[in-house]
Amino acid sequence: MNKSKQFQPPYYAVIFTSQRSDGDKGYDKMSNAMDELASKQEGFLGVESAREEIGITVSYWSSLEAIKKWKEHSAHKMAQEKGKQEWYKNYTVRICKVEKDYSFEM
Repeated sequence: MNKSKQFQPPYYAVIFTSQRSDGDKGYDKMSNAMDELASKQEGFLGVESAREEIGITVSYWSSLEAIKKWKEHSAHKMAQEKGKQEWYKNYTVRICKVEKDYSFEM
């Protein structure tokens, strides 16, 4: 899991939970490319990810408009389609407004 960063609320979180299909089939390469591309998008704040039985990726954005633009980005749309065809058994996307956050660190 990536170390959490603090962002100034309010901001938005896109929570992507998934179950992968068997085999890599180019998934890791595409996942890294999408992380890199997303980080260059206007309004992108950060990302955290973990994978066990299910995968959970949370990306953070400054606005709903920034999320919409990322969803509609041509390279991201191609990755979404490939995900439906090859990489995922299922997934769910949730978009939330973060109004307050806090953390603890030793």
